[in-house]
Amino acid sequence: MPVEEFVAGWISGAVGLILGHPLDTVKVRLQTQNTYRGIVDCVIKTYRRESAYCLAPFDLIKVRLQNQTEPRARPGVAPSQYRGPLHCARTILREEGPQGLFRGAWALVLRDTPTLGLYFLTYEGLSWWLTSDSKEPGSATMLVAGGFAGIISWTTATPLDVVKARMQMDGLKQREYRGLLDCMVSSARQEGPGVFFKGLTLNSARAFPVNAVTFFSYEHLLRLLS
Repeated sequence: MPVEEFVAGWISGAVGLILGHPLDTVKVRLQTQNTYRGIVDCVIKTYRRESAYCLAPFDLIKVRLQNQTEPRARPGVAPSQYRGPLHCARTILREEGPQGLFRGAWALVLRDTPTLGLYFLTYEGLSWWLTSDSKEPGSATMLVAGGFAGIISWTTATPLDVVKARMQMDGLKQREYRGLLDCMVSSARQEGPGVFFKGLTLNSARAFPVNAVTFFSYEHLLRLLS
């Protein structure tokens, strides 16, 4: 059973990642940049200027690449700072040291530790509530429960997701934050409490289909492999 669960989880997670990556890029840019008027404006400008990067193996490299707004190399145009995930990693190591790869690590841990528990608790609870006695969850139940589990977990995770993204971008030009708490205080002082919910609409819009498909794929693959 552990092997079947690993394979089912790996495949369903990959499907969810592919489905949600474009909206995740837009979400990160809205959280860390003030050059967009809203979701649609960010989508249009991103589409016009470049294609999304989807090969980042680590969260920090992913965020750095997502925030790179320069167009791809063209004659007469300054090249992008990062040419890809590996080049991004080498650049960070050279310019910021090994600790540069761990910017925002504590915010990531604090974001994911409670929300992962809430994520699975919500899914199991909704699956039980929507399923008749002595029956396995149907496809519709998996999709609905998975979707709402994603929305609820991301609603609680968004404040620290904002802090994580800002700390990960910190250090490109000069250090702005002295740590996690300083980032939270400075962000709230400069932009108000609402700053911690930047990207919540996109997080919710992305969370429902991504997690609906993730749990749907996981449950059906598990049954198939069993």
